[in-house]
This record gives sequence, structure tokens and C-alpha cells, in this order.
Amino acid sequence: MRVLITGSAGFIGNQLALRLLERGDEVIGVDALDDYYDVTLKEARLRRTLAHPGFTDVRARIEDREAMAETFAKYRPERVVNLAAQAGVRYSIENPAAYIDSNLVGFGNILEGCRQCEVEHLVYASSSSVYGSNTRMPFSVHDNVNHPVSLYAASKKANELMAHTYSHLYGIPTTGLRFFTVYGPWGRPDMALFLFTRKILAGEPIPVFNYGKHRRDFTYIDDIVEGVIRVLDRPAPPNPDWDSDHPDNASSRAPWRLYNIGNNRPVELMHYIETLEKCLGREAEKELLPLQPGDVPDTYADVDDLVREFDYKPDTSVEEGVARFVEWYRDYYQV
Repeated sequence: MRVLITGSAGFIGNQLALRLLERGDEVIGVDALDDYYDVTLKEARLRRTLAHPGFTDVRARIEDREAMAETFAKYRPERVVNLAAQAGVRYSIENPAAYIDSNLVGFGNILEGCRQCEVEHLVYASSSSVYGSNTRMPFSVHDNVNHPVSLYAASKKANELMAHTYSHLYGIPTTGLRFFTVYGPWGRPDMALFLFTRKILAGEPIPVFNYGKHRRDFTYIDDIVEGVIRVLDRPAPPNPDWDSDHPDNASSRAPWRLYNIGNNRPVELMHYIETLEKCLGREAEKELLPLQPGDVPDTYADVDDLVREFDYKPDTSVEEGVARFVEWYRDYYQV
């Protein structure tokens, strides 16, 4: 297939591009290499895909309407995976405009490109953050998610609604994937595992929010990518049993679906830190802090739909995943 991936120099996008290239797909990678975090890391990721003859590098922002229209018209992708977005819950409190531009305007440009090119399937990143104030665990895609607690979460919920509109009006199959705390080699420097590792090795204290008591459904990068590929390969079907009197929040009469991709085994933050300490052979100095604005205390993914419809469930343990990250980190940074 010819697959367009936005965010192709990003953590998930780059790993996905590699997997698709290795199986023989052609990949058009779109990335602006913005400086939200270390650009040299993005460039290092990108070098891995540039080595493949089936990869085309397009340097553009998804919020640039003209650039995206030209990209779709030139390459005519059969399928699209949108992973480009302004990430980060906490940053959305400080710089909301970045989320409006990338996550709303940019996603609108992706949808329009898919319409103009009659794309066979659009898969896009949503987030566990959409569950916001929900407290019933595990989080189910069939639950109502109308109470986000950050603009980042609201933008991801908006993406799901925008995609439904295009599926309904134009018959474009779209699938939203709610990712749960992705981690692993080549990860994002703004996320906890990366930050903790750097600070522990430097002998600096680490900030432990909610006093280490909140739980996250940490999901290893390879498990996320495998889930994305399985979903990408099967365009979203309509739900013929959808009932407007009892509407299902994860499907529709249109070809539109939502799935959680999470490890289905939430881990307390303090245990996550202890696992990292063992892998590094060092104890962290911890600065215990209250829960930050915009954060949710716990995340826990109900993945029953993913198991039933794709025969797939993420299963990499935190112990195994953190060890692989530390091995990569020491090799990449030579520490």
C-alpha cells in the first residue's frame, strides 16, 4: 500500500513507518520537525526511515492547508495515519493556540485531503486523556467522554467528532485509536520515563506528582505499533445494529470506529519509578508533589473490542519495557 504518515519523525510515527517499510509498503512521511522537544532526536529517528528506498520525506506542517493539499494531490495515498499533533497535557495549559492550530486546523486539513483523494482508510491518534473526569474503570470506548479536563483532551475528542462527520457525509472509513501512556526506546523527552532517567543519571531530584499514587496504563511502543497496523489493514465498517435510541459511542451507521490501545494493567507511578531504579542501578531522589492541573489520577484501558475484533492485546510488561528503554538510552546517549 501507499501510506501517508503524519508525524513521521515522531515517536510512534517513525516506528510505524519502519514497520510498514519492512513489510514492503510505500510510506510518505510528513513532519515539520518542530522544536517542541529535541530536534536532533527527531532527525536521528528520521535517518532510520530515510535509509529505505520506499520512504518519501515531506517537510510540512499539517496546519498548512496549501502544503497538505499539494501533498495529497501529488502522492495520492491509499491509506493515511495521522500521528502529527501538538502533544502534552501540561503544555496545553501554557500554550493553547498550538493545539488549536495543529490538532484542530491541521486535522481538518487531513480530513479534507482524505476526501479529495478518496482515501480507503484514515487511522488517527486519539488519547486516553479524553476520559477526563470519568472515574469508572476500566475506561471503555462505549462510555460518554464529554468532560475533558485539558485542552489537549478536548482537541482529541474534537478529532473523533470531526472524523465522524467526514465518515457520515463522504463515506470515508475512519478509526480513532485512544493511546494509553506510550513509552519505550526512541521515546519523547518530555515524558516521565525520559525525564526520570535523565535526572536520576545526573543525580538530580525527580518530580513525582500526586505523591506517586496515580496509576497509568503504560503501553510499550511495539504493542502500540502492532495495534495500529492491525487496525490500518481493516477499514472501519459501519455498524448495522447502531440504534439512535441507545447510541453506541464507539461506532456508527457511518464507517467510523473507536478503540482503546492500552496494556490493560495499570501500574502505580511509584512502582514504575522503582522498576526504573532497578534497571539503572541507582535510587532516585524524589520530590513529592500534588496532582498537576489537567492530569487525571488513573488510566486503565478496556481493550475488549480490540481483542474481539482484531485478536490482539498489548502484553509487554513494564519490567521488560523499561529495561529495553534503559538499554537504548544508555547506548544512544553513551551514559
